Amino acid sequence: MTDVAATTPGAGKPGLVFFHSNTSGRCRRVEAYIAQVLQRRRNHGTFKYYAVAREERPDIVERFRVVEMPTLVVVEDKTVSARLEHPRGCKEIERFLAPWLQ
Repeated sequence: MTDVAATTPGAGKPGLVFFHSNTSGRCRRVEAYIAQVLQRRRNHGTFKYYAVAREERPDIVERFRVVEMPTLVVVEDKTVSARLEHPRGCKEIERFLAPWLQ
């Protein structure tokens, strides 16, 4: 995993940041949903993908003001462009990411 704090999401590609908990089954399901959405639309290279575990990087979780797990955040030009808390499935994630997907 690339360190989201040390890089500049948005330099060429938007950053897709997946905030999760290592102990949550719901978070693991959402991560699988994200992979399905990107694979189905063949958009693997659309985003710089970052997975941030609350247990490993509480500083980044706090910096992005994430309270709920899981949360998806799209970052463009060092600015949060969109946020989705508690995604419930592929369709909701696809609608959320639609402005960036081809």
